[in-house]
Amino acid sequence: MRERNQYIYQLKVIPRLQEEANWTKKDSNIVTEHFKRLQILTEEKIVILAGRTLSIGEEGFGIVIFEAESDDEAQLIMENDPAIKKGIMTAKLYPYRVALMRS
Repeated sequence: MRERNQYIYQLKVIPRLQEEANWTKKDSNIVTEHFKRLQILTEEKIVILAGRTLSIGEEGFGIVIFEAESDDEAQLIMENDPAIKKGIMTAKLYPYRVALMRS
């Protein structure tokens, strides 16, 4: 079996959402969609790890480490994240390789 490529994308909420008071029900629902999609991709053995910092404001960010067959597929996985598609987060994709992981 061929080893798949690994990637990481970093997510940041848009400036309006850096203040908790600015979040709407719609924004929260989008984050729920985002989380559910990551759960599915984890169950499908695509996502290796996903999480976020506990920092608030512009210092905060999330990451998704995952596997894909190609750069194009990785780009599509990232772009189809509901938080990105619906404009509440921005993301940047990088080729990545996990070097050490606790078993």
